[in-house]
Amino acid sequence: MPYFHDINPIALSLGPVSIHWYGLMYVLAGLFAWWLGKRRLAQGRLPVTYEQYADLIFYGMIGVILGGRIGYMLFYGFAQILADPVSLLRVWEGGMSFHGGLLGVLGAAAYWSRKNRVHFFDTMDFVAPLVPIGLGFGRLGNFIGAELWGQKTDLAWGVIFPRTLDHLGKTRDELLAMYQAGQLNHEARHPSQLYEMLLEGVLLFVVLWLFSARPRRRYAVSGWFALLYGMFRFSVEFVREPDAQLGYLAFGWVTMGQVLSLPLILLGIGLLVASRRQPLPVGVAAPDSGR
Repeated sequence: MPYFHDINPIALSLGPVSIHWYGLMYVLAGLFAWWLGKRRLAQGRLPVTYEQYADLIFYGMIGVILGGRIGYMLFYGFAQILADPVSLLRVWEGGMSFHGGLLGVLGAAAYWSRKNRVHFFDTMDFVAPLVPIGLGFGRLGNFIGAELWGQKTDLAWGVIFPRTLDHLGKTRDELLAMYQAGQLNHEARHPSQLYEMLLEGVLLFVVLWLFSARPRRRYAVSGWFALLYGMFRFSVEFVREPDAQLGYLAFGWVTMGQVLSLPLILLGIGLLVASRRQPLPVGVAAPDSGR
């Protein structure tokens, strides 16, 4: 029997202020990424001080938020921007794009690298294993918030998302009663958010963290990140419901997520090829031991 999604997206309410699980996922992701990155910094994997590392994480988080929101509106809601430009600022209405967030991180890393005289791809190779942490927590937040669901399925682990049944005009209690009577089994959908959490979050993190456990040729870590993320995202899009305002872009199956992921696959291959021409690092300067 499929699972009836009945999770409150609000984790805590303090008077008029509501704290959503999705927001908490960003906080948890930031804390874990900070902690793991600090461990790698202590191993001398990036020749900067602790203060410089703190700036990198801060700029990265800003890049994720701004890039994610702007990217979503440009890739998925451009018509909405034209009709209502202020909608770009209403982040509480939802809408974040990984590809936009990635561009934001790239911009932040480029600025930080130039400022601190570090090669851009040395920065990105350091940051890449930390990114899947945010992806994993973010997709879990998507599932809790019952958004970005998959297509219909009859698999045993299918999930019934009440938000997909608004057309029935039923209350939550009425839908629950129909579910318990077995009348909604045909409405079960792939929990594509959890597929992405496991692939783009857990599996991608494990692969990159283990691969980067010792110094690698420049471009290699970033290359594997781009290639694997692009492949994972491209694959999950086959069972993920396309955005309603866009639908399928071509052939009855191509989605915007696949279009945006294909360049990442090509970039990953290119970086891995380029890494073969790079020397193995002899040593990496240790950070300021007084920090």
